[in-house]
Amino acid sequence: MHPLGLELIGIRRRGDDCFAELSIQSLGRNRIIADPLEVPRRAPDIILGSWCGKKFQPAEVAARPGWADVPAIRAGFVREIKSPIILQPGPAALTEGVRAIQQVITEWADAR
Repeated sequence: MHPLGLELIGIRRRGDDCFAELSIQSLGRNRIIADPLEVPRRAPDIILGSWCGKKFQPAEVAARPGWADVPAIRAGFVREIKSPIILQPGPAALTEGVRAIQQVITEWADAR
């Protein structure tokens, strides 16, 4: 977890942005979710994670206290998007990164 909390990149619930008020912030420091229980309160269906230089561990996210009932965790939709295709500057985030996100969303939609 980010030392100050969770940094929001994008968390959606049933097609709606779970943190719309944060997603409009241009600075990363203004998109940090300080209360880790805020994510379970907003009940996302999909959680995508990526760490620069470190493997994202979905099991560690699922094991967080108070997160067991999050729909994304119950359904197994806590997924990694590899950092080279989503966090690095350049066209990969717009091509490979978007395709990787689309693949998870399609898998989630097909499972419903």
